[in-house]
Amino acid sequence: MTKKRLMLTTALLLLTLVLKAQMVVSGKVTDLNGQPLAHVSVKAEGTEVQTVTNEDGQFTLKVHKQPRHIRLSHIGYKTRRVSLEQGATEQLRIRMQSNTVELQEVLVSADDPLSILKAAMARIEKNYPQEPELMRCFYRETARRGSRFISVAEAVTEMYKSDYYYGPERDAVAILKGRRLMSMKARDTLGVKVQGGPVLPLMVDLAKNREYILNEENIAHYKLSMEVPVKIGDRTQYVINMEPQGILLFPIMKGRVFIDQERLTFTRAELELDMSDWRAASDYMLVRKPLGLRFRPRELTVTIVYNTDEQGIAHMSYVRNEMRFNCDWKRRLFASPFTTVCEMVVTDRMQKGDSAKRPRGRSSFGLRDRFYDKVEYFDDPDFWADYNIIEPTESLENAIDKLKKKVRNN
Repeated sequence: MTKKRLMLTTALLLLTLVLKAQMVVSGKVTDLNGQPLAHVSVKAEGTEVQTVTNEDGQFTLKVHKQPRHIRLSHIGYKTRRVSLEQGATEQLRIRMQSNTVELQEVLVSADDPLSILKAAMARIEKNYPQEPELMRCFYRETARRGSRFISVAEAVTEMYKSDYYYGPERDAVAILKGRRLMSMKARDTLGVKVQGGPVLPLMVDLAKNREYILNEENIAHYKLSMEVPVKIGDRTQYVINMEPQGILLFPIMKGRVFIDQERLTFTRAELELDMSDWRAASDYMLVRKPLGLRFRPRELTVTIVYNTDEQGIAHMSYVRNEMRFNCDWKRRLFASPFTTVCEMVVTDRMQKGDSAKRPRGRSSFGLRDRFYDKVEYFDDPDFWADYNIIEPTESLENAIDKLKKKVRNN
């Protein structure tokens, strides 16, 4: 009887392992000259699983069943659809071809940018999800002092978004699993808190959070102009440049907004904070700093990417926020340059409609919560297991190893 039970237990264990077994699809994406392409969207066709390439052009996808194809898209490049052969899904080498806009399409640059912008705003409720969604995401934030990494924090999160009839006040983020690594040097610990964190995708969703940039008051402070159209995948995009004008009493973002010519969907935004008034920019970037610490902003950039599904509905898929600033204590002669980067990629769209439930409880994340208070140091080579993540670059992997060694030795 004992043997039968043992055999049954073993069989059930093997079945569980088979059910949990995952197929790995990995590779490197370059242009035709062999240069790595960063932030390329990579999706396993027939699933909701996706990721983006890192700065080295590398990506990894973990799926429960081998897809027949993966689809890659990036601004200025033709969409690639790559067939996958059984047993040959790792260390792929994929080259992407640039996509130029034909001459006759350049003529649309004469159109009125304000009319295009308002037409796209009027179609937001139609072009974006009309029911709630629950998405799984990967989030990473890093901080560097000069060229040296001083902290790394990563998390798998769940992001809930209500339909686009509402603003971001109903949306929420929850941490499923996370880890943090920090330099133990006292001079690397400034106690500065700047904008960002896992709630960043809720704040900068320009199609949902109209107060971020697309409201009547903000638009009145911009000089709008049309740039030469570009292609994202196989679709031509209007490119509207937004430049601040006049006397501003508050900090404002500037940059470029991309709008699908046919659907009038906001598909991408490349923005930066206007630094003409560095004190106002400091107030915008800073959440908290210790007394006696001098903070001088240098740059804040935000990239927002939406992917459009087969039904023509656009979904937020990737957000990247980068800040550069100098900090020093009043008694020090030289200021230290710091760089922080936050990025989030949606890796899976799990539920929608009535089945999508808003995260609640201790794991949920509010605008005032600190990411480092929600996760703990954890050293495990298989920490992410079955989760999809943004592959760390070689330099980041080295930095993580160094930070782990310092933590162990203290």
